[in-house]
Amino acid sequence: MSFRHLRARRGAGRVLQLLLALLVLAAAFSASIALGQISMPLSVVMDAFIAFDPGSTEHIIVTTTRLSRALTALCVGSALAVAGALMQALTRNPLASPGIFGVNAGALFAIALSTTLFSVPSLQHYIWIAFAGAAVAGTLVYCLSALGRDGLTPVRTVLAGAAITALFVSFTQGLLVINQEGLDSILFWLAGSVAGRSLDLVAPVAPFILFAIVASMALGRHINVLMSGDEVAKGLGQRTVILRLLMGALIIGLAGAAVAIAGNIVFVGLIVPHMVRAWLGADYRWVLPGCAVLGAVLLLSADVAARFLIPPQEVPIGVMTALLGTPFFIYLARRGMQHA
Repeated sequence: MSFRHLRARRGAGRVLQLLLALLVLAAAFSASIALGQISMPLSVVMDAFIAFDPGSTEHIIVTTTRLSRALTALCVGSALAVAGALMQALTRNPLASPGIFGVNAGALFAIALSTTLFSVPSLQHYIWIAFAGAAVAGTLVYCLSALGRDGLTPVRTVLAGAAITALFVSFTQGLLVINQEGLDSILFWLAGSVAGRSLDLVAPVAPFILFAIVASMALGRHINVLMSGDEVAKGLGQRTVILRLLMGALIIGLAGAAVAIAGNIVFVGLIVPHMVRAWLGADYRWVLPGCAVLGAVLLLSADVAARFLIPPQEVPIGVMTALLGTPFFIYLARRGMQHA
């Protein structure tokens, strides 16, 4: 069998795997709408969209609460997973995730600062404040990493990210000590949650997330070349500086938008890229769409599980992803030390 036929078969197999993953995503999305403190059959869920009854409590729950919550988890999970894959490619560090770029810390600091100094009228305004804080933090990390003769290096990026994260976390804690009354207004951002998000909150950000994910996928072939090393990439005509700038902007945009909607949800950007590479291989033309699908599946599943862990209360989804991600992070760290 020729190499061309082998590659075609492998590509067809990956397409089939992605299609199966999309079916799993549809099942997770349906479960997110149907299951909760008030669970309902899928037939009732379908009726809520096809033949809405204003007098039905189940129909109102589906259309006003569950749908927006599921869409939020889908958008945030996809955004964080794709941002994590880009971050690991940019830094060449398997432990990298959007949090190390200072995005979460910058967004939370911006919210805490605005709560302390100003009266923010609505959650929609909080979204753009959080997005601006994430962008500022990510830009600072990138600029600090690029200083010096060696330019941007994986170690320098990690160190700059850790420093900026620690700085903004300290500032946020200081502001909350000064303004303890403001803690309640940003508590769900600190813990991370997709509950209580209306469609009006998600709608302005969702198209941006979709555009950024599609743009990331368009860079897949170029990222493959970059992963071969800067010298090889430059020898093949790759404009590595421009590519890194684009990747950095997409990381800031995706992770910033996710934090702006749902708050401090950790480890999705760390876990999912490793799972996808084990599943689909290291080709970023497949890794990025795989991350978009599997990230959404992971966060939707975590949100459903959070509803039943300690009923009738719900565990914040940020806590659920931390419970999943911490053992995985320890495993990766131990494996890295053994290979060092």
